[in-house]
Amino acid sequence: MSSCRLSILLPALLLTGAGCGSDPAARPSTEARSAAPDHIPPAARIKRLTEPQFRNIIRDVFSADIRLPGSLEPDERIEGLYAVGAATSAISSYGVEKYEGAAYDIAEQVIATPHLRDEWVPCDGADIADDVCAAEAIDTLGLHLWRRPLNGAELSALTEVTLLAADTLGDFDAGLEYGIAALLMSPNFLYRVDLGDRESAPANGYDDWEVASRLSFFLWNTTPDIDLLEAARAGELTDPEALADVVDRMLDDPRAREGVAALFTEMLQLDELDSLTKDPNVFLYMSDALGPSARTETLTVIDAHIFEADDPYPALYTTRRTWVDRTLAALYDVPAPSPDGFGEVELPADGGRRGLLGQASFLALHAHASTTSVTRRGIFIREVLLCTVIPEPPANANTAIPEVDEDARTMRERIAVHLEDPTCAGCHQITDPVGLAFENFDGLGMWRTTENDALIDASGELDGEGFIDAWEAGAVIARHRNLGPCLTETFLQYATGNRSEDLDGALVDWHAEGFAHANHRVLWLLRDVALSPTFRGLTEAE
Repeated sequence: MSSCRLSILLPALLLTGAGCGSDPAARPSTEARSAAPDHIPPAARIKRLTEPQFRNIIRDVFSADIRLPGSLEPDERIEGLYAVGAATSAISSYGVEKYEGAAYDIAEQVIATPHLRDEWVPCDGADIADDVCAAEAIDTLGLHLWRRPLNGAELSALTEVTLLAADTLGDFDAGLEYGIAALLMSPNFLYRVDLGDRESAPANGYDDWEVASRLSFFLWNTTPDIDLLEAARAGELTDPEALADVVDRMLDDPRAREGVAALFTEMLQLDELDSLTKDPNVFLYMSDALGPSARTETLTVIDAHIFEADDPYPALYTTRRTWVDRTLAALYDVPAPSPDGFGEVELPADGGRRGLLGQASFLALHAHASTTSVTRRGIFIREVLLCTVIPEPPANANTAIPEVDEDARTMRERIAVHLEDPTCAGCHQITDPVGLAFENFDGLGMWRTTENDALIDASGELDGEGFIDAWEAGAVIARHRNLGPCLTETFLQYATGNRSEDLDGALVDWHAEGFAHANHRVLWLLRDVALSPTFRGLTEAE
């Protein structure tokens, strides 16, 4: 089991130097690093494509101009990640209908678009029975959609479908639409079928085609490009040295920025901001633009932090650097840096707001429709950032918060009942002392010093370290001994699709220790996980 989720923490000394500067271009040396511990990789899983992955593949294989349905099979979050949910959920009958409709619609658009037809179909279609052309089109397209070559039986069957439809409809292109739709409706497309060596898995690991697929979805959140497929064909992805070069190329590719954005969107639940709702009678600054703007702000900060500055991960919780548009500038009470779009600002040192936890993406999302939520904010910090297991509340627990009265005007005073009630205290003593740090921000994320005309006390503590407000709390979280190990575990879950309990704790610790010695640089950790023996289905390091 994962040592992080069980709160068996790495020594604090591993985080030494988390805030130190370093040369962004230099990769930390791992020459003295011990070999990965022997372990049993988690069982291979078949993962359903998430909706963003489905859309990314169609965009990258065909075109961003292809029209797609408004919704597909809903994705399921397990342990906070769609990547884990995709490894445990199947497609419903409703989803089958949605994917079928999408497949035929996409195929029709591809054939009806001259440059796309010319790209994928090597003939003019005058001969309805042109089996050579049909087979070549299906074979070439199948490699990109199924992320591996089609075998002889698969190619023969799909070619037959194409020619039978062409003969029935009297049109080669119409028949080819059926062949392309069949590719798109196949489990080989809709699922990532990475099962390793069928005879001796997991000892022999994943084959080259499977490694290509796993790498592309982990680092880019889309299908392999032609260079990655050619590397798989050449057998380079099961060779450690060649694989390292491939991973370096992928991290240098602009698509890595999309991949990192997808990873942090899942981890930080940023997709939920697109449907953010608040009571407009309580929050006058609420607008339909706020949620999407907050999402853009957070992803822009993360992108700049990782790809431009290559700064330590903990610094994301103390940085004053951010990007805002006019909507967020008004909410944060700072001058808008640009009349249109987003611009960079440095938040004032005396403003009380800094880091990811000072952004509306956290503050508004983890609050109620008309009030703040100390508990929701505390749960997010504990579960998502520190991987703390919070017990389920008792079935008879009273979760209601007392109404405001003269003796209990602030949220701190009103939730005190939960900290005093034995049936509630077990959970709330874990979450509320850190959630209280953000009470100077209302349920939308606007700064305030009073609540119901009473002065707000935002002091609290996190695992024995106290703070007086959100500004100090950000620093406490940044140097928490579990911050780095938790991100390590989350990356491994995202990369493999496995639950926390299925990960080998010793291997998680090994990666976390390397991450700490690498000054907590996220690009280093991405590379380390991509080269991990467990990601490749191996029992030991090579």
